[in-house]
Amino acid sequence: MPHVSIGDADIYYEEQGRGPTLMLVPGLGGQGAFWGPQVRDFARDFRVIVHDHRGAGRSTHSRIRYSVDQMAADTVALMDRLGIERAHYVGHSTGGAMGQTIAQDHPDRLQSLVLSATWPGPDAYFRRCFETRKELLLHRGFESYWRASVVMLRPPRWVSEHDAALVEEMERLSAAPPPAEVLASRIDAIVAFDRRARLGEIRCPTLVVVAADDALTPLFYSEELAARIPDAKLVVLPTGGHFVPSLLPAEYNRAVGDFLRAHRAA
Repeated sequence: MPHVSIGDADIYYEEQGRGPTLMLVPGLGGQGAFWGPQVRDFARDFRVIVHDHRGAGRSTHSRIRYSVDQMAADTVALMDRLGIERAHYVGHSTGGAMGQTIAQDHPDRLQSLVLSATWPGPDAYFRRCFETRKELLLHRGFESYWRASVVMLRPPRWVSEHDAALVEEMERLSAAPPPAEVLASRIDAIVAFDRRARLGEIRCPTLVVVAADDALTPLFYSEELAARIPDAKLVVLPTGGHFVPSLLPAEYNRAVGDFLRAHRAA
């Protein structure tokens, strides 16, 4: 499986399909495998690139002070190494924070931008959610961190109906958890992220998409993004929680795919 060096780290990536380049960038978990249902769909029309963030999955687990600026710079460096001058970009949660950063600091690199279940900057609710998750991680361990995360990331009914699948997921993730200090630093990075003042600089076509029942990055965050970004379009899906791309893939892919294909030839 391919890795590329971006200087001080090796980044794991996969690609599928042919056509204009589409970067699918995951959230705090940082693993490109999050996008499985989207890769299968979008690869019919795009060259789809997914990657594991530095500090996650099969990329280098650097012991550094993480920041969203650094994560965005890693993504641009990956584009450089793969010879990608411009790309369509879909960023989920932390990937959406990275997308805002790239659109502001490197506007010539993006053809279109999808901000999926993300936020413009921290507020009291966001800080409380992630401070709680970090405290559980550092003082109770990864399993406690993930048990609490489950109810923040998925709708209550889905959790109620898929308990066995969640037990299997816990066993799989606990077998190779990320280094706690790396994950804690990545949490610090997203709590510190705040690009509200520069949202008006984003000029590429932008779609903001979120589930109405997202408890981690609630609807009003996406409403703020859509209001501050010039000509941005907002799509609200009825359910799916924070993990709507994987829990409601058909509806998510239709909304995002329609937008991407409309701008495919730009």
